Amino acid sequence: MYPPRNVSVLISASGVIVEGDSVTLNCISDSNPPALNFSWFKGGTIVGSGRIYNISKISSDDSGEYKCKSINRHGGKYSRNVTLNVMYPPRSVSVLISGSGVIVEGDSVTLNCISDSNPPALNFSWFKGGTIVGSGRIYNISKISSDDSGEYKCKSINKHGGKYSDTVTLNVMYPPRNVSVLMSGSGVIVEGDSVTLNCISDSNPPALNFSWFKENETSAVGSGQSFSALQSGRFYCQAHNQHGSQRSDAVTVTGEAFINTLLYLHIIHQFGELIMMIFLFQFIMLLVGMKKQRNVKAEDLTVKENDLYSDASRRVSVHDKPLSDPDLANGALYASVKPKKIRGKPPESRDTEEIQYATVQHHKKTEMKRAEENECQYDDIRVHQPDAAVR
Repeated sequence: MYPPRNVSVLISASGVIVEGDSVTLNCISDSNPPALNFSWFKGGTIVGSGRIYNISKISSDDSGEYKCKSINRHGGKYSRNVTLNVMYPPRSVSVLISGSGVIVEGDSVTLNCISDSNPPALNFSWFKGGTIVGSGRIYNISKISSDDSGEYKCKSINKHGGKYSDTVTLNVMYPPRNVSVLMSGSGVIVEGDSVTLNCISDSNPPALNFSWFKENETSAVGSGQSFSALQSGRFYCQAHNQHGSQRSDAVTVTGEAFINTLLYLHIIHQFGELIMMIFLFQFIMLLVGMKKQRNVKAEDLTVKENDLYSDASRRVSVHDKPLSDPDLANGALYASVKPKKIRGKPPESRDTEEIQYATVQHHKKTEMKRAEENECQYDDIRVHQPDAAVR
């Protein structure tokens, strides 16, 4: 009779134990009488009893060193340790961001892919959204920009499988950029009204401080994202956040009178030739009108002079015979002249009276042609005598 000896553990499984497999451990010993009591230990902790220790659907948690103890009435003995090395694909995959909590444009950022697997994963892939952007356990971004903002994840792979990590978000901070002014309406200030200007910018975090300036002026004329312009001019805004600031280009706000002037100038430019022709026509008509006025004045003067001569005719004796209508139609001006009679002579001697002449002035019209100026002008002088009248 002797106590157990040559105690050992026999593993009934293939050489590679993969998570999910079933594993059986047998405790073998040499003793007399044969051992009937067996105990199983993992590390220093008892985990079972009996000659056979069975693990169904083994997991990575079952990995470790196992041994058994064989016991009979004469004693007991431990076996040597055997190791259960359970293989499993990557699990608990995660991404570790190396750097401060705040990522500012221009920083360098390193991403590490962490996973638990057996054997350890050797293949890693990096994704931004659904697009692969890199490989290897470490993914480095030097001089990060806002374009690098987004969700990242990695995939850890070993011979037993692969697994994705949860996504991590890179939120890159940057100062305001692409600052511009959005103008409501046409940008024309109507009397008693104003034009609203809005400052638009791209920044992270969003800009909260805005300043408004009028071009060529150093001091601000307003603040806030919106500004009401009450006068014409060129205005711009400046957007600020904790990482910097940027100004916009200037926009022009115009008054209604200025717009009307521009419109008038545009019309003049478009229809300049037509307007010049109208002005020229009006000027010519003005000159023609002035000339007609001068001619009318000259005719009035002529009529007054004619009236003077006609007045001389009316002062002749009523016994004189007036001129005939044909004489008037000739256009010549006549005066009836009454001869002066010699007192003291008898009527019979009147035949031999001397004819008295008078100078008759004839007024020439200003419109007379040069050829007519050389023509002779005649006047009929009539002497009236009773009975035998002699012309």
